[in-house]
Amino acid sequence: MEAGGADQIHIDVMDGRFVPNITMGLPIVSAIRKRTRLPLDLHLMIVEPEKYLADFVRAGADLLTVHVEACPHLQRSLAQIRELGVKAGAALNPATSPSAIEYVRDDLDLVLIMSVNPGFGGQTFIPAVYPKIREVRTLLGARSADVSVDGGVTREHVRPCVEHGATILVAGSAVFDGVDPGARVKELRQAAQW
Repeated sequence: MEAGGADQIHIDVMDGRFVPNITMGLPIVSAIRKRTRLPLDLHLMIVEPEKYLADFVRAGADLLTVHVEACPHLQRSLAQIRELGVKAGAALNPATSPSAIEYVRDDLDLVLIMSVNPGFGGQTFIPAVYPKIREVRTLLGARSADVSVDGGVTREHVRPCVEHGATILVAGSAVFDGVDPGARVKELRQAAQW
């Protein structure tokens, strides 16, 4: 991924409870950290993420993103992440309104907009999120927080996402379903720079 020009590595952590799938945990994150200097963006699709934040920072996370839907005390979770010395993000499922982050926007380094229902790779992008990207960008105002889009992102979605205000695009299948993942990263980057 480094050779292909990726800016960071987005790691989906799923617990089989918040989403109906299980992926990697602390040992894998730690192993990835040993193999790359790229920032590790951990997307925690887990219940009670606050119990594991310090462990994921020790494993090598540079940014922790928790789901609004999984955090009844979202501001407390974001503050805890920042106290651990890493960047804090909040993720919004497709049906969750951007208003859910209105009162924590000053605590955010990133807002992750899910463009699929989380839990499985290879899903189809939900175009209804395009105006949501713009709404989140507007809600954040002049803040330097990133707006990230995750789920089903392919070359055809790159330009509209960027035009609506996305600053980070997460691509899984669009990169790894090919023979040369590095070339796929370059193609996506070129599409963003029209």
